[in-house]
Amino acid sequence: MPFEDILYDVSESVATIKINRPKVHNAFTAQTVDEMVQAFMQAWSDRSVRAVILTGAGDKAFCSGGDLSTRAVGGYQNKTRSDLGIDIEALHSAIRDIPKPVIAAVNGYAVGGGHVLHVLCDMTIASDKAKFGQVGPRVGSVDAGFGTGYLAAVVGEKKAREIWFLCRQYTAEQALAMGLVNAVVPHDRLMEEARSWASEVVQLSPTAIKLAKQSFNAASEKFRAMEAFASTALSLYYGTGEAMEGRNAFMEKRKPDFSKFTK
Repeated sequence: MPFEDILYDVSESVATIKINRPKVHNAFTAQTVDEMVQAFMQAWSDRSVRAVILTGAGDKAFCSGGDLSTRAVGGYQNKTRSDLGIDIEALHSAIRDIPKPVIAAVNGYAVGGGHVLHVLCDMTIASDKAKFGQVGPRVGSVDAGFGTGYLAAVVGEKKAREIWFLCRQYTAEQALAMGLVNAVVPHDRLMEEARSWASEVVQLSPTAIKLAKQSFNAASEKFRAMEAFASTALSLYYGTGEAMEGRNAFMEKRKPDFSKFTK
């Protein structure tokens, strides 16, 4: 079945998955997430694929998270499966569990749920034009589990709390300094560099790489259970006036007013 929201390509043992919604800064819908999961499963089952690159179309964004225009009371709507919204847990699991390194090539904004995606990738190469940050508390949302706890494991507790509690944006160089990315390259060399890193992986023992990835994942498996719990809580939170104020303010391009929800 052809993809509509993403592009998928395999060349020289490297699969490239590209979110192809540049008009909305590569924000994902439920369909986009479903397609990404399918693409990762395809790369997993393809024995010729030894590494995966995840990136976004265009020059402005890697991924800006969930498409808020599809978020209503109770969560995100899904055109393809009426009983389910965005299955972000499945996508996070696909990135972590595929026994092949996943390299994020961040070509622009990696914010919100898009920020979580690059954090979950095994390595991140950033364009010098890339920007990183969280927006959840501004739009009535949060990505707990991998989005919080695993982020703290990557950059440290203090920095992770700053990222979530202040919702600031950080340059590629700042991200490099805090250990959030592996390398920063000129924008026009991003994919060349990502493919270069992937080509190094291709030359190595696939079983050794698989064992290494699984052993790295073992220490952070506890965040998977937290994410499942948080996902249930989030579905309840999205039905509140507080969450909808964040969503509506974003859609109306105004500053949210959470003052009446202070407890």
